[in-house]
Amino acid sequence: MSSTRSALPPPALQQPDPAALIAWYDRHRRNLPWRAPPGRRPDPYRVWLSEIMLQQTTVATVGPYFDRFVARFPGVSALAAASLDEVLNLWQGLGYYARARNLHACARTVVDRHGGRFPGDVAGLQALPGIGDYTAAAIAAIAFGRPVAAVDGNAERVMARLYAVAEPLPAAKQRLRALAAALVPAERAGDFAQALMDLGATICTPRRPRCVLCPWREACAARAAGSAESLPVSAAKPERPLRHGTVFWLTRGDGAVLLRRRPETGLLGGMIEVPSTPWRAAPWSEAEALTTAPQPDLAWRRLPGIVQHGFTHFRLDLAILAATTATPPDGIWARLDRLGDYALPTLTKKVVAHARSAGAQPAEPGDDSRA
Repeated sequence: MSSTRSALPPPALQQPDPAALIAWYDRHRRNLPWRAPPGRRPDPYRVWLSEIMLQQTTVATVGPYFDRFVARFPGVSALAAASLDEVLNLWQGLGYYARARNLHACARTVVDRHGGRFPGDVAGLQALPGIGDYTAAAIAAIAFGRPVAAVDGNAERVMARLYAVAEPLPAAKQRLRALAAALVPAERAGDFAQALMDLGATICTPRRPRCVLCPWREACAARAAGSAESLPVSAAKPERPLRHGTVFWLTRGDGAVLLRRRPETGLLGGMIEVPSTPWRAAPWSEAEALTTAPQPDLAWRRLPGIVQHGFTHFRLDLAILAATTATPPDGIWARLDRLGDYALPTLTKKVVAHARSAGAQPAEPGDDSRA
């Protein structure tokens, strides 16, 4: 007698139950420094600060930065009263420095225009500097209990698998948000938002999802089809172009190095760097680079090796030319043991480390003419 098992239709999927996800969250929620304990009302300032820090950054990286920030700036008024340099200095290493500038501008806006209280609705939050659609929804849901869908990358992955959405990202984002919005409960919307994030971070992971532990396993179309690990589908990313620049490591007799502040707008805005040429597609010849150098007629020498750094949209190779001057120009002169006093992005720290390891030690000041 032949088996008819293969001819049987697949079992019907259950409907995803928001209450089941929240019950799972109550048992397995992550203990994160910005989260209010169970039964306590979340602090909008801490929710906002964490959401800004978590943009394009991992939870493990953000934790220590968050603790330092709230120790230094325990509330939005303290942050608003700080200088931008203080904020940028504390932000060093988190990257995407426009977030820090917007963080500071947002704090001042909340104090100046809202009496130090964050708006509790999505539209009011979106009007603040640095707060986009997702961040506004997350703050509104978590801090104020608004029944809105906060769909980050983890939640997108859960939704794509739950409903077997094969449309590639980012085109599928709008559909995934709509699917999540249909599940948001009227009560405990903030816990639902955080539960969805935790589910994606700890169970519905990009590789080897732990489906057997998932509270929605009987409702997941991708699990039933055996395709969970292949979702969501991401569009192919174009290769990042390579740009080139030359850095000018200029020291004076006491060993201090010349620094400068980048423009307030644009990449690494307001941060401190070692002077350099612009960054461009074609490599710079030494003669061409020196036309942009501080004191181009010094005895500049090229240091061995290059500094490599990756930004979101391009890669960067930097050569370093070093010289010592007896007639220091105006600018920011910093002793190497006091560089921690300045807001240095990771790229500048790489330049400093490379220059020092490559032997860019200050020489005895002498004639400023080239050898």
